[in-house]
Amino acid sequence: QVQLVESGGGLVQPGGSLRLSCVASGLPLDYFAMRWHRQAPGKEREGVACVNSGDDNTYYADSVKGRFTISRDNAKNTVYLQMNSLKPEDTGRYYCAATGTCDSDYENFWGQGTQVAVSS
Repeated sequence: QVQLVESGGGLVQPGGSLRLSCVASGLPLDYFAMRWHRQAPGKEREGVACVNSGDDNTYYADSVKGRFTISRDNAKNTVYLQMNSLKPEDTGRYYCAATGTCDSDYENFWGQGTQVAVSS
């Protein structure tokens, strides 16, 4: 059974940092590109960061470029999202997903998400 379990969310003040983790079980993480999505209240879900398998190339949405860093540790079957200089507009539920490549529009597997709130 495939599972993606996110953790690390919480409440943080603007300008603060959080590190999200996504632990995979039941699938070899190194065969998949991994993407972090977020869904803000009342908005559509958007992909914010992706890391390919093999070459580990990374891609970011313009809204998070320079502030967020995605990384993977295949030995631990874990993907991370380091979020710095957080803004209130970063508030939302963050999901990790496994996909074929970062170019793909289709996600093979999803986690349940972890909540991030940025507020003073």
